[in-house]
Order: sequence, then structure tokens, then C-alpha cells
Amino acid sequence: MKHFILGIALTLATPALAQQTLEQRVAAKLAEAPTGTRFGLVVADDTGREIVAINPDGRFIPASNTKIYTTAAAFANLPGINAPDATGGAAVRLVGEDVVLEGRGDARLSSADDCTVDCLATLADAIAAKTKRVRNVIGDDTLFPDQRWGPGMSWNNIPSSSGTGASALTLDDNELKLTVAPAKAGEAARVELWPYFTIDNQAKTVPGGETELGWDRDPNGKRLRITGTIGADAGPKSWKLGIDDPADYAAWRLKALLEARGVQVKGTVSARHRPLRPEDDPEYRAKKGVALARATPDGNVLARLTPPPLAEDFKHINKVSQNLHAELALRRVAFLQGSGSIADGVAQVAKLLDTAGLPRTAWDFSDGSGMSSYNRVSPRGSVKLLRWVAAQPWGAQFRDTLPIGGVDGTLARRFKGTPLEGKVFAKTGTLNATNALAGYFTGASGRTYTFAFYANDVPQDASATKYMDDALNLVAAGN
Repeated sequence: MKHFILGIALTLATPALAQQTLEQRVAAKLAEAPTGTRFGLVVADDTGREIVAINPDGRFIPASNTKIYTTAAAFANLPGINAPDATGGAAVRLVGEDVVLEGRGDARLSSADDCTVDCLATLADAIAAKTKRVRNVIGDDTLFPDQRWGPGMSWNNIPSSSGTGASALTLDDNELKLTVAPAKAGEAARVELWPYFTIDNQAKTVPGGETELGWDRDPNGKRLRITGTIGADAGPKSWKLGIDDPADYAAWRLKALLEARGVQVKGTVSARHRPLRPEDDPEYRAKKGVALARATPDGNVLARLTPPPLAEDFKHINKVSQNLHAELALRRVAFLQGSGSIADGVAQVAKLLDTAGLPRTAWDFSDGSGMSSYNRVSPRGSVKLLRWVAAQPWGAQFRDTLPIGGVDGTLARRFKGTPLEGKVFAKTGTLNATNALAGYFTGASGRTYTFAFYANDVPQDASATKYMDDALNLVAAGN
């Protein structure tokens, strides 16, 4: 740390640089980034005065900075977020001889063997106590319209856990763990994966330790192709795979849990979805003067879960940048005043931003997580929102959801050994050719500053975070 501070002191002592403004010194630091990188930065002090403004009203892809907007809307709109989630828990119904597993938007339902709270096994136990013979097992996610991916999601992200499908019925983060391990040289690699996907294993074991593996799957397909080679002396390699039809997967897992409890399943596993309709768009409803109709579920509720407080999940969303949970937070907000569609969620975000005083030119959103390349924000708009959030009764709780530099979440490895270690509280963002960071920091003076920092068009998708972090430390050291 001493070397860093000394470096800044020497820089300021240089006559030419000493005459530069702080903003000019920051711009010079950012000029070290790969040519073509487009930066936007606003830093405001605790009175709201902007001390740095570089392309403040430019429109930037925010990546996971989108989650700031989504979770702010959730804090502002969802009631009782610090109490157990009485409305979001999954339920099971018996409709004739069929079992219907009904999703209500909870992001944390689990089928893990060590699950203790919000467990699918609890619902399976309730069914097994009632009957030992059922016909079909149906996963029902019709609470929200069938919009598993937001507009602008890159197709290549869909098979991965970053792009797993969003659904009112979510289980195990809608992920499956794939592990590929070596066998004897010349033999096919060993694959470990629950049999939800059909495996086309083309991976071979080769002598030595060099490994080059790949996997792929068509969107909405269940055939997983594994290719490449793994060294006989190499360790296992693991990935998390996305699930395209979460309701189908949840029903498939429930069937397995029922059979393990001695319940005979005579029929099939299937999913029930609600197609997106014109009236799921609030602008269409307003233009046509139509009301939103909501269906009443058939059959009696046999058992329903009560997940932990939503506020705990908001912290998880921002600390580790959990995409699926952010998408479901947007849909939970959307369901309060609408159908649970992305359009209804964005409409609620828009109301929040209007209240916070953001101009309409400062934002555009197509999802709740930031995986959409259609999203846009301005640095000045993000700072205005963050300052408004800080003044709300829940502002301190929102700030606690943000990663801390050098301490935890997606900032655990950034800012270590710098003056901002433990003093920057900010949401990260990474997408194709994009880096983002926005939140709050404590300067050398002890004052609190609000900032929003974006890098777009980074050549060859190289990271711009080093230049951003250096620039932010430069600002913090002088204020």
C-alpha cells in the first residue's frame, strides 16, 4: 500500500501533471486501456456535486449493473421482504390422479440431499403420506408467461448456467453439474451427470495431463455433446449446465423423489406453460383498455412451502451476481401490478426511475439480470438512482447487498492492497466487451462518494477492470 500512495504523491509532484485537473488525470489513466475502449464515469460527492464526469450522458451496456435497477425496484415494491416469503413458495396439488407441482416465483427451491429449508423433498413427503399411486407428474409455471430468456440474450450463453431459463417453477438454480474425468489412455472419458440429458460422449482420454474439452447443446434440446480430450493424469473438470425448461426438470426430479418414497408413477412427466399474450404488455392493455385476467388453479393444495425472506435473496443476487434470481425478482415485481412478464417488470422499474428523477434517455432494459445486449444506462443516470436509493428507508439495507472491494462477492479479489480495500461497495458487471462497476466508496477524506463506471467496446473482449480500478483509486486518494 505504501508504494501505491508514494506513486500517487510523485505523480502529483510532477509539474505538468500537478496542473491537471482530477478529471484530466483520470482520463489519462483510462487512455492506457486498449485503443477503442469507450468509458463513461461519474463520481459525485455526498452533496451531489459531480467531481468527475467523463461522457456522463453516454449510453452504455451495463451488463450485471442491471441488477442494481432490478433489486432497487424489488426493495421499493415488494412487501414484507424481511419476513418469510409466504406468497412465493412452490406447492403441490392433487388433480384427480395427477400431481401438479406449482411454481410461485421462488428462486431457491432445492432438491439437494442436504436441503433443510425450502426443499422439494418436503412436498414429496406430503404426497407420499397421501397416496402411493399417481398418474402424471406435471410441472406448472403458468403464474408467469413463458419468457425464459429476455430479448437480446446471446444464444451461446443459453446452454450455460449464466443463461439458464427463467420460470415461475425453479429448482436447483435450474442448473445441472457436469463432471468429466479421465479413464485409461485411449478410452472414452468418464462422465458424471444426472440422466436428465442424453449424453453423446465423444471425449477421449489421452496420455499425459493436457486437457482440451468442450460441450454443447442445442437450445431446448436434451442431447449434450461432449468433445475433446482429457489427460490421463489430469484431474476432473466440472461445469454447471443451464436447463431450458425448468418446469419439466422440476417435475422430473419430483417423480424421482416420489419413486424413492414408494409412490408408483404410472404416467408421464410434463410441463405446463402459459404462452406470452398481447395483454401481458402494459402498453397494450392501456391502449386497448383491457383488463388482465388471471387463472384460478385447479385442485386442492396438498402442501405449500414458505421460503426464507426475499431480502436474503437480494443480497445473494448482488453479491455473487446471480442472473436467474435477478430475473425472478423482476417477475415478482411485475406480477404485483401485471402478468409477471418482462414488459410489466420494466414498467415498474420505469415508475421507480421516474420517481428518482432519471430522464427517459438514461436507460433502456430488456431483462432483469443484464444478460441482454439491448440494455443501456448512462453513468449520470445510475448515480442519480444510487443517490436516491441511499435516501430511502431501505437504502442502508440495499447497500449491504453490494460486494465489498477486497472482501467478498464479485469484488473479493479486486482492490486488495489499495486504499479502497474494504471501502468500495459496488455492483460489478461483465458481458461481451463490457465491464461495469457502480456503487459507493469512502474517500481518503472519510466522505462518501457515489459513482457509476462503464467500459464498452473493449477490443478482443479484454478486461478493462484494471484501468477502472486504478482510476477509481486515483479519485479516492484525492478526496
